[in-house]
Amino acid sequence: MLTINTASSYGTSPSRLPRAIVPLSIERRGNLYDERADRNQARQHRAATDMVHPIVDISPSDSVKRRTATWPGMAAEIVEATRRDRIESRFCAPVHLLAVYERGVRQEGGTIVEGLPKSTLRDFRRKLIFVPAGHEYYDWQKPRLLTRVVYFYFDPAGLAISPELGFADMSFAPRLFFEDSGLWDTALKLTSLIEGAGSDHRPYAEALGVVLAHELVRFNTGKPCVEPQVRGGLAAWQQRSVVAYIEDHLAEPILLATLAQLVRLSPHYFCRAFKQSFGMPPHRYHTHRRIERAKSLLAAPARSVTDIGFTLGFGNTSSFSAAFRKTTGLTPTAYHRTLS
Repeated sequence: MLTINTASSYGTSPSRLPRAIVPLSIERRGNLYDERADRNQARQHRAATDMVHPIVDISPSDSVKRRTATWPGMAAEIVEATRRDRIESRFCAPVHLLAVYERGVRQEGGTIVEGLPKSTLRDFRRKLIFVPAGHEYYDWQKPRLLTRVVYFYFDPAGLAISPELGFADMSFAPRLFFEDSGLWDTALKLTSLIEGAGSDHRPYAEALGVVLAHELVRFNTGKPCVEPQVRGGLAAWQQRSVVAYIEDHLAEPILLATLAQLVRLSPHYFCRAFKQSFGMPPHRYHTHRRIERAKSLLAAPARSVTDIGFTLGFGNTSSFSAAFRKTTGLTPTAYHRTLS
């Protein structure tokens, strides 16, 4: 049965979530849970109550308005920021979390999903985040636009989808700020039904919830794209994802496997497709973007060459100068003089 919380939907009181996915206390958010202890404590907690604080712990709590809906094995929350103050969000529970950002632009902030590099991406509109059960998630932001995100919670054991898919036993990979049209379209349809809050739509909402779970399985187990697509380079959404990630991590080493995972390709195919799209391998593109950023920083007279090199992740001035000269034919100092 689909339950929509309308009485306190836009307040700060606790959300009512299904017993099948009541989380453990978030007091231990700094550490990972022991799997067996999780199950035992969760069973006791579920038997005791189904009234809990929202699974994603947001502080300050009065900085957002929340609307919840629940049905067997799943729950959803529509969360909207009400002011542009700093907001922190935390999550770690024995359920999967899919975050769907309809709006999201921050002045500053950072997002961490356990197992992935930190992201400081500023504009994450139309982006998705997936946090597998038992993984830690932390986000802080000072919104430039008031954030609107829909959280979908999936209980691995309680979700009634086809047993042959093995949802309960499947190992899911964490994903941070990615795009997927199947997940996005289904999530938006389900969000619209939740906002409508009509009981006549309950069977359709429950069916869409199952479809969304199937989309997660499809996305998680999807095979790398094959040669015909590689010949045409990366798709537009793949290019956007890779470019955004590189720009967000210019000062850090970036693994080829990390970029390939973002766009659901094997490293081998990704490298070929990337070169087809950008005219150079990923590593050279990363270096090129670092040097382009260095050029813009060198235009500011207050910044020293050493400071700029460290800002962009170079270990010392000589390595920065060598990379800059290899790309531009000039040393950073000589390039700076040309701007005078």
